[in-house]
Amino acid sequence: MTIFLIVLLIALSVWLLYIGKAWFAWVGPLALGLGIWWLRSDGPGVGWWTCAVLASAIFLTLGLAPLRRLIVTGHLMRMLAPIFPKMSQTESEALEAGTVWWDKELFSGRPNWKMLTEFKVPGLSQEEQAFMDGPCRELCGMLDDWEIIRSDDLPPHIWDFLKQNGFLGMIIPKEYGGLGFSARVNGAVVARVSSRSVTAGVTVMVPNSLGPAELLLHYGTQDQKDHFLPRLASGEEIPCFALTEPGAGSDAGAMTSTGVVCRGQYEGREVLGMRLNWNKRYITLSAAATVIGLAFKLSDPEGLLGGEQDLGITCALIPANTPGVVTGERHDPLGVPFINGPTQGVDVFVPVDFIIGGQANAGKGWRMLMQSLAAGRGISLPGQACGAAEITTRTVGAYATIREQFNTPIGKFEGIEECLAPIAGLTYTMDAARWLTAGAIDAGEHPAVITAICKAYMTEGMRKVINLGMDVVGGAGISRGPRNILARAYQALPVAITVEGANILTRSMIIFGQGAIRCHGHALEEMKAVADKDLKRFDKAFFGHIGSFLTTFTRASILGWTRAMPASSPVEGPAEPYFKKFERMSAAYAVCAEISMMTLGGTLKRKEMLTGRLADGLAWLYLGTAALKRFVDDGQKERDLDLMQWSAEHALFEIQTALLGLLDNLPNRLAAFTLSMKLFPSYSLYKAPSDKLNARVAHSILDGGEIREFLSPEVYIPESGELGLGALEAALARVVAAQPVASKMKEAMRAGTIKKGRIAARVEEALSAGVINDDEVAILEAAKQARWEAVQVDSFGEAKQVPATEWSTAKADAV
Repeated sequence: MTIFLIVLLIALSVWLLYIGKAWFAWVGPLALGLGIWWLRSDGPGVGWWTCAVLASAIFLTLGLAPLRRLIVTGHLMRMLAPIFPKMSQTESEALEAGTVWWDKELFSGRPNWKMLTEFKVPGLSQEEQAFMDGPCRELCGMLDDWEIIRSDDLPPHIWDFLKQNGFLGMIIPKEYGGLGFSARVNGAVVARVSSRSVTAGVTVMVPNSLGPAELLLHYGTQDQKDHFLPRLASGEEIPCFALTEPGAGSDAGAMTSTGVVCRGQYEGREVLGMRLNWNKRYITLSAAATVIGLAFKLSDPEGLLGGEQDLGITCALIPANTPGVVTGERHDPLGVPFINGPTQGVDVFVPVDFIIGGQANAGKGWRMLMQSLAAGRGISLPGQACGAAEITTRTVGAYATIREQFNTPIGKFEGIEECLAPIAGLTYTMDAARWLTAGAIDAGEHPAVITAICKAYMTEGMRKVINLGMDVVGGAGISRGPRNILARAYQALPVAITVEGANILTRSMIIFGQGAIRCHGHALEEMKAVADKDLKRFDKAFFGHIGSFLTTFTRASILGWTRAMPASSPVEGPAEPYFKKFERMSAAYAVCAEISMMTLGGTLKRKEMLTGRLADGLAWLYLGTAALKRFVDDGQKERDLDLMQWSAEHALFEIQTALLGLLDNLPNRLAAFTLSMKLFPSYSLYKAPSDKLNARVAHSILDGGEIREFLSPEVYIPESGELGLGALEAALARVVAAQPVASKMKEAMRAGTIKKGRIAARVEEALSAGVINDDEVAILEAAKQARWEAVQVDSFGEAKQVPATEWSTAKADAV
């Protein structure tokens, strides 16, 4: 009976921890145990009183906050203070930029699924859809990417079209002459234009991303908005933003561009101004820009502004025709001819009012940039990544259907299926994350961690999709020319990987570094309390942290050992088990993150291989749950089931791989062993998508099926006479139309009616045997001709044929 009661009390504690009642998890069972002891004994003996006194002392010490702070918390605060990481000013401002959203739920270990499933991402407005179907489609029809590559720039009529139709002012409100579009259509426009021409896509992207317009909208004075925004919207002003320097890339605090507050002459009058010197590089649109957004370190040695001498990073708008400004040179970003180059400034004097937001924003530039980047990273580059993934999916789905080897479409070979499945699956996942993130931004969120995830992992997804696509199309992908559909996207891959926070930096430092503190329920409060020496605040945060960890650890262990059976799901149907699995991995992730921070403290900041794996885990939690939401929002259609399963299983496997890799390398081996046993028992491990699932997903984009259309909604389809995608689409239609005829011939070969061999070689025999008729012969011939045209590659130079007599002489000489 005693053993039964002990087990019962332990089970009660575990249950209370599982449901999040950490305080009652020890107080309740303790009180109940003492009560049972009293009832089962003749009366309270010495042992009972001893336990009761000890329990009361513990209860009073830990349960009464004033007493706890006096006896316990003060010592803990002094002991733990050195463990918390120290942050520079730029790190602190970057950390506090933006908001937290669904990432916080995932980090908690117990995500509120209703928050995700009840969040509605609206479709495009009627006006936005009209823009996609009108000017955006018309622009794509005008673009000739091969000519753009050869001429090293967009032609003048394309620049004019972009200006006249508002492409450069999509984010600028209508009252200033812009289009006032949502983040959703902004990303959709970038996706469509980029899928047609990377150069045009980047040119559209930059004015609508981090730059003068974005900064003016949030921080500019009314006079600055009234002057610049209408000019930017119409294209009268072309903007660029200059941040990166030779010695200051990821470490913006190392920038050497300077501004000194002083008095000087500007346009014939003496004003309070700044004398600027800068040397920037990698600046997109620099050679075309008429106004330069400039980041520099501002100082006020004479105290003319009445404050500190070293004011810090500041942002200003500098007219490109100001004396001392140097522009015009261009970099060559891997042969993709969007305008990108250096800019310098030598003793450039401008009024202090050129600071974005005026004098009041002197020294606030880094915070402004981080706040703007918190949203911008989630729109433009994810849009470009999805455009590249969509065009790749559409291309390889057609090419693997058309291209035959050994009398079989290459898409039916398992080696090709192994490439096609992740191409389709990642495209589905990335597009789901893009729409969810854009919807959050349109709802007023600035989710800094999520947008960093989108930038890094969606551009990495683009890299994987395009690389696999290049493997599928083989020589057709490496032979440049107007027929080549994927080469320009392949060339431009490293650009997207590098800009707006290089992926190595974003993964290893930003995502978890920012996420661990912003998304954690208590860490930021603890850090601030220690910095401010606020004992009361630290006490509340620290003991809340302990309770949260105990409940999360208990839940994660139970979910691991039960294969997530007790976990919750907001829906029924095929998505239900996957919601439960993601809840399990959210709990496991939260525990692994906690143990990493507890055992390593401030040194975790420098363990970038570990923080990179923690970033991987959080990123795939977001990407996987975004795919689940898309499936549910679309009505859990049978059509999309394989895509959802592939996306979810791939994400779960990636999360598990990241966390097991973390535990394999965690310095505290006892903690790592304990977590491995508790969270990841061998019978409860997840596997990557199976070969059968890979095959089904791969086949879904072959033969011109519905899924291929579903996965490439933004891709512009040119006329059938255009080399490249136009010809490929036309050939696909003819090949698919010929498939029933080819099937009849193959059946006749199996029956022995006609000899076995290549379809093209047995047409006449099949016609003579009555297997096919004349109309079907014409269908096969049309397919054969279209297939032949579609698999051709470009060649250049003047073809020369050796005359027959010369060839004979040459042959004789050789012999």
